[in-house]
Amino acid sequence: MQTLPLFISGAEMAFIMFILVMVFGADKIPEIAKGLGKGMRSIKNATNDIKSEVMRSAEKHGMDTSVGDDVKKEVDKVKEEIEELTGSVKRRF
Repeated sequence: MQTLPLFISGAEMAFIMFILVMVFGADKIPEIAKGLGKGMRSIKNATNDIKSEVMRSAEKHGMDTSVGDDVKKEVDKVKEEIEELTGSVKRRF
């Protein structure tokens, strides 16, 4: 049995979809999905705007903005070391 990231099985997802169809009707589900997509896109855009504004403000005040790059490099290095350590061992979920 394969599970989703939130530990919801396929049968549970099917049941949730069945309830959604019963409550909203098949003709309203695409509209709801479209609205959710627009909402997610606007949240992503707002997050990117805030991030760029913070970066611009930090650069304007002479702060070092390369800390994130340094952290990313260290994380990548640790990932590579773990890959070398585990070798061909792979887990199945």
